[in-house]
Parts: sequence; structure tokens; C-alpha cells
Amino acid sequence: MNLDFSFLTWGVVQSFVLKGLVFSVQLTLVAMVGGIVLGTALALMRLSGRAWLEKPAAAYVNTMRSIPLVMVILWFFLLIPLMTGRPLGAEVSAMITFTLFEAAYYSEIMRAGIQSVPKGQVHAGYAVGMTYRQTMQLIVLPQAFRNMLPVLLTQTIILFQDTSLVYAIGAYDLLKGFEIAGKNFNRPVETYLVAAVVYFAVCFALSLLVRRLQNRIAIIR
Repeated sequence: MNLDFSFLTWGVVQSFVLKGLVFSVQLTLVAMVGGIVLGTALALMRLSGRAWLEKPAAAYVNTMRSIPLVMVILWFFLLIPLMTGRPLGAEVSAMITFTLFEAAYYSEIMRAGIQSVPKGQVHAGYAVGMTYRQTMQLIVLPQAFRNMLPVLLTQTIILFQDTSLVYAIGAYDLLKGFEIAGKNFNRPVETYLVAAVVYFAVCFALSLLVRRLQNRIAIIR
């Protein structure tokens, strides 16, 4: 097999790949922020000690973590328009689905982070007259975020990799851009190889940054 990468010029990258890269990054950021916010709420519900909050949150997390992401993407994309009578579009559907799905994983990370904060600090907050909300907001959550920041970022790297699954609903992501370029120039093997290299380069660079951040946090402790 003769590989030819000469067709992959900057013009081809601009025409096909950059649009997909922008969407993949947007999807990652939206799902990360939304997933952390929703995941933190789920974690607090599971740690509240109240069954009417704890059980629904646990059921949500366990259900989402037991279903493959690609199935959730397809179900949401196909079933929601049937229920509402209005299509969402592949991009919007992907952002909502990824946020809801990733929240289950961020929830477990945040729950571990909250539990890593010594209970004595919580009791100290109550002792000075703080409410449960004030104690969580001012004492527990800042420390939990710092403790879990490397793990949260690692999960975000996995999230970026998973964005390639939106091909199932036809969204134009990074992998889709390479795929279209390969079809147009009849070089699918080369474009998939380059796509793999790009994904590896981005994820490896981010993993190095996470490792450096983890070392800095360890020094601060």
C-alpha cells in the first residue's frame, strides 16, 4: 500500500478539518462545564443523607454509567424529536447528551473529592454558625475542587476523545472533517491515520499539563 499525504495541505485543513476541530473543542468545553455543575449537584444530593434526594441521584448516576455513550447519543437524537415534535439538530443534541452523560462521571469524582475533605472542617464550620450551604460553598467545595482538579481534567481528556462518537448522528466534528477530506481526495487511510495522530498529540499534550498541575498541587499541600 502506497501512502500519499501530499494532498493534506493547509488549504485542505482549513476547508475540512478546522470546522470539525472547533466543534469538538466547543462540545468538550460545554460538556465539561455543564457536567461539572450538574455533577456537583448530583454529588451533593447523594451526600445529603436525605433519601428523597439521594436515591434519584444514585439512580441517575448508576443508569448513565451503565449505558454506552453512543447509545445515549442515538436515543436522545432519535427519541426527543418524536416526543417534542421538533428536531434539535445534531450539534445541539450532542451538547445536551454529552453534558447529561458526563455529569454522572463528574459526580463520582466530585463525591470522592468532597469526602476527601476532613469532617473536622465541616464540624468547625457548623461550630462558628455556618449553615450547610455556607459550609459546602466556603469550606468543602473549594478544597474538593483543588483535590480533584487533576482527575476532573483527566476525565475531560477522555471526553474530548469521546466526541468522535457524534459521527453516529452526523455531527461535524474533528473526525468527520478528516473523513470528508479522505472521501473527497480518495485517501481515507491517510486521513484516518492523520486523525489518529492529531487525537494522540492533543490528548498527550493535555495529559502532560495535567501531570504538571498534579505535581504543583502536591507541592502546595
